[in-house]
Amino acid sequence: MAIYDKPTWQLMRDMAAELLPDPTSILTKAEAHAWFAAHYPKINAGTIGAHLAKMSTNHHSRIHYNVKPGTDDLLFKIDQHRYRRYSPESDPQPIYVAGTAAAALESDEEGAIEGAETEFAYETDLRDYLARNLTLIEPGLRLYQDEDIKGIEYPVGGRFIDILAIDKDGGFVVIELKVSRGYDRVIGKLFRYVGWIRQNLAEPGQQVRGVIVAREISTRPETGLRRSRECWTL
Repeated sequence: MAIYDKPTWQLMRDMAAELLPDPTSILTKAEAHAWFAAHYPKINAGTIGAHLAKMSTNHHSRIHYNVKPGTDDLLFKIDQHRYRRYSPESDPQPIYVAGTAAAALESDEEGAIEGAETEFAYETDLRDYLARNLTLIEPGLRLYQDEDIKGIEYPVGGRFIDILAIDKDGGFVVIELKVSRGYDRVIGKLFRYVGWIRQNLAEPGQQVRGVIVAREISTRPETGLRRSRECWTL
């Protein structure tokens, strides 16, 4: 249910009308957040980021947000922090369906590793399967949803959480996947994502925790990870 009298996608169009008055205008991510803070402060940072992805015609993550052709074709992403208006006359066709694993990897801001194309395909399949069957990880777990934005590839400060879920007690659960060995860097990512959700999305007192799903993970006691079946939790 919308917080205000308009859904967020319509507020995005209002913002574009004000901040992108002509085709040469540039919008930064910071300016978008500042506009919402000034006009619609109850819209949280995660929802704004998700709509920036959803309504950017060349953003590969928009496929997870139930894009409506025409309605959601508003922006063109220039780089990690800047946008302009989408031009149907000169820009590539909007992305509506998933491309190849290789194409998605090219836009992955964290870069590829050896064997990454195969691992990406497996992780994508695993992510989509678990998003539909979250109770396999924990009873009562459900996918996060805010209006038409769901917790698959949920944007957090220029990066994306694999799955953002809600547990049976109403707490946030950040889920990161690793089909190969769980490299140490995924632990750092999980800590950053949990911190971002605590700061930008969670209500005061609302629990936020993280889960790593991996075949195998090497860890040390100081990381604070606890093992449960094939999952590791912090």
